Amino acid sequence: MTRGRPARAAGGLALLLLLLVAPPLRARDSLGIFERWGAFRDARPERCYAIAEPDRPAGPGADWRPFASVAFWPRLGQRNQLHLRLSRARLPDAPVQLVIGERRFELLGGIADAWAPHPRVDAAIVAAMRSADTMTVTSRAANGPIRDRYRLRGAASAIDAAALGCSRR
Repeated sequence: MTRGRPARAAGGLALLLLLLVAPPLRARDSLGIFERWGAFRDARPERCYAIAEPDRPAGPGADWRPFASVAFWPRLGQRNQLHLRLSRARLPDAPVQLVIGERRFELLGGIADAWAPHPRVDAAIVAAMRSADTMTVTSRAANGPIRDRYRLRGAASAIDAAALGCSRR
């Protein structure tokens, strides 16, 4: 098992609770908890991923819980695939932007989710995540701006653990 620094009690516990109750329920193997990021492996479909909640997770009564993840899908040959679940439903024509340090990335967005437009952009995002302290995804909802901020301490270790978890087939 890959090990990192111990997770902060509140952030690590919230992350574990998210992953334990997230539908659909599937068997998943923990690959490690690194600060506010966790790394996991699922058998079906076969995938490994690093995942975290934003600084201010959704409160009670929210439609869903926001997260940022970087996934590896060995059977599909996909690596470093970014997936963001926004904290609120965005307006259909509202752009989605990810800011990591000095870098800005325009993302493709669904009502509640956002992705990089191309695998090369996924790779650039993960590279930027490795050298920054925070990342922020922004868009616009019917009731105002969406601004979800993630701390990146531990993200590189969690992403590496996920990559290693799916390299052993």
